[in-house]
Amino acid sequence: MRLALGIEYDGSEFFGWQRHNNGPTVQAAVEEALAFVAHHPVEVVCSGRTDARVHAACQVVHFDSDAARDPRAWVLGSNTRLPGGVRVLWCQAVADDFHARYAARARRYRYRILNRAIPPAMQRQFLSWERLPLDADAMHRAAQALVGEHDFSAFRTAQCQAKHPNRHLHEIGVRRDGEQVIVEVQANAFLHHMVRNIVGSLIPVGHHEQSETWPGQLLAGRDRTVAGPTAPAEGLVFLGAKYPAEWGLPAEVTLSLP
Repeated sequence: MRLALGIEYDGSEFFGWQRHNNGPTVQAAVEEALAFVAHHPVEVVCSGRTDARVHAACQVVHFDSDAARDPRAWVLGSNTRLPGGVRVLWCQAVADDFHARYAARARRYRYRILNRAIPPAMQRQFLSWERLPLDADAMHRAAQALVGEHDFSAFRTAQCQAKHPNRHLHEIGVRRDGEQVIVEVQANAFLHHMVRNIVGSLIPVGHHEQSETWPGQLLAGRDRTVAGPTAPAEGLVFLGAKYPAEWGLPAEVTLSLP
């Protein structure tokens, strides 16, 4: 039987999602907890990998098991074995051909910047910080040049392993909420560090150090070396993937009808 999970995690104490030998990872913690419930080894496939110190509001994974457990048992049993920064939110059976990565049609991220003179004491693991004033409206206007299907080489890290740099950015918005500047972006998929590199190139626009046409020029130039720096990981949250309604997943990860 194939099962899908929605998982929330604070990435502060993890070396990213993907299992490796360099430190604790979210994938390793989830697989070990599920294996305890299943009484056999479990391997999970995620909708989108996250880097060290990046968080997730609803990471979707799938795994296979013949263990006779109902969804409630998977959720409660796993959560008793997970560290405090990771929680399974829901579990449900899915069709055998469901794939958490390949069935997703969109992915969403949110990046939050605390924009004030003093760095944060509260929730500092969930916020980036910028002391100089940012013009969120200018950042929003500048970001619209990135909407559509493009070669995003200018916002791709040199370590990116994707087969090609083309992605379809569905929408991007920048807004101010009190002392915070919030960037929200949705695309069919993302390159390694793509969101953080976009944010890093919008910040000079917010400072009025670069024109509102600069991000579009960077996009067209396809040269990562002349774009802005990679924004810190702490402000980034993977909101989750979106799937067609045919899979019958919870509303929070299902595409809305037009």
